[in-house]
Amino acid sequence: MKYLTGIILLFLLACTPRPAFDIVLRNGTVYDGSGSPSFVGDIAINADTILAIGNLESAHGKIELDVDGMAVAPGFINMLSWAQESLIEDGRSQSNIRQGVTLEVMGEGWSMGPLTPSMKKENTEQQGDIKFDIEWTTLGEFLEYLEKKGVSCNIASFVGATTIRVNALGYEDRPPTPAELDKMKELVREAMEEGAVGISSSLIYAPAFFADTEELIELCRVVSSYNGLYITHMRSEGEKLLEGIDEVIRIAEEAGIPAEIYHLKAAGTNNWYKMNGAIAKIDSARQAGLHITADMYNYTAAGTGLYATMPQWVQEGGHDAWVARLKDPEIRERVIRDMRQPGKDWENFFYMSGSPENIMLVGFKQDSLKYLTGKTLAQVAEIRHTSPAETIIELVVQDNSRVDAIYFLMSEENIRKQIALPWVSFGSDEQSLAPEGVFLKSNPHPRAYGNFSRLLGKYVRDENIFPLQEAIRKLTHLPAENLKIKKRGLLKEGYYADIVVFDPEKIQDHATFENPHQYATGVMHVFVNGQQVLKDGEHTGTTPGRIIRGPGYKTAASQD
Repeated sequence: MKYLTGIILLFLLACTPRPAFDIVLRNGTVYDGSGSPSFVGDIAINADTILAIGNLESAHGKIELDVDGMAVAPGFINMLSWAQESLIEDGRSQSNIRQGVTLEVMGEGWSMGPLTPSMKKENTEQQGDIKFDIEWTTLGEFLEYLEKKGVSCNIASFVGATTIRVNALGYEDRPPTPAELDKMKELVREAMEEGAVGISSSLIYAPAFFADTEELIELCRVVSSYNGLYITHMRSEGEKLLEGIDEVIRIAEEAGIPAEIYHLKAAGTNNWYKMNGAIAKIDSARQAGLHITADMYNYTAAGTGLYATMPQWVQEGGHDAWVARLKDPEIRERVIRDMRQPGKDWENFFYMSGSPENIMLVGFKQDSLKYLTGKTLAQVAEIRHTSPAETIIELVVQDNSRVDAIYFLMSEENIRKQIALPWVSFGSDEQSLAPEGVFLKSNPHPRAYGNFSRLLGKYVRDENIFPLQEAIRKLTHLPAENLKIKKRGLLKEGYYADIVVFDPEKIQDHATFENPHQYATGVMHVFVNGQQVLKDGEHTGTTPGRIIRGPGYKTAASQD
């Protein structure tokens, strides 16, 4: 009888159909993004959704991948992306997809909308190596333009406080009138309802520098009503680092809004000691009930234009007015005097770098100057037989651009200290590129190709600063929570299938300051909305990326 019963049971099991899925990832070491310990298991995907996680031996997939020995994690979130233009040129987002990044969050101070006709004209005139027609006006229209064009990564954006200010009152150094402030607040409302995840500022640069704290509080109150985030490149990351944090805390408290600090750092040798005080201020604010967080890139050098070496007064009125002033010999002498001393009320990257050897020139607009790419300011000044300060001014005038540069400003000790903070996530502060075509005309900061792999390889595996599950939490669930993004940032049933599979023993960055166009290695497979965009370390060409909209989106019932 027992024998007969066993035969019947085997017959029934054989006749029972096995659950079928589109994709099954088998035998991976699963890090769910929560910070919990990993476990070995399978993940089943149908369409764009994770349907099951665990032991799925009884299931089968149309596609099955054995990822034994590999880490399986939620797709990484790049909290500070400058991929707007690079995605227009190439939607594959190669340098970041190959590191496991599935969401690019754009808009540091400046966003791709809302634009006026004059702003469109100016932006077109200032385009560098990448040329494109501006076919949109609002931020929401830009995101829709990218999605329709086709991108491999998901995309989100803050609305830039600088963009809002220029839209309403141009480049003038003055407070907005009541009518202008009302217009600015209305533009912010429109952007939030179109899906912006919050508002951003970049306060060391003109004309953002001209906005006072009260103006920012008023704009942030609008964003707070939509449950968005305030994120900022603070007014100072060097001489007045602690005062900059005080301003962030005041804005968060008075506007009733969560706030994040872009690329946390203590810039300039004389300011490195201030990092302990900066961390203490943020921890104190958090203990008092404010939601203050930060993000960072994992290098000791910053990257921005040469305008960060000049005082704000000379930049009032916009790019053309700035360049015109620099052609005046008397103004030029005054600028040079200001450049050679600590900035009293502005962030002086020329002074904080300590030496012209610590400034590397990496991006020119004019072909006639591109031969200088990769040289230090000291080298170029020697070639031209001019002082370093004079060389900067001449290059800006001749190139008619901000001229991209890399500044060696930070300490490795502080990098390690910041990485371990539980409220710090990560952002590349760069475009997403490929070592081909137009991208090779300029040199990016190596963080464009290596920021996320450098974290997981150098700092987690090699230096063991903190466990892999905590690193993955800080790359996934932490930023998703801060952005209030639904159904992303975790490996969880019912969540979108944004997934990265990588070898924790082999993941490695290779980009250097001298040779930055080098892909990271060790990421094997990447899925975005359930579609495979990286297979066995090579891009598939698929572009399933979607707009990720913020909590204020006007049709929130249909948002991701």
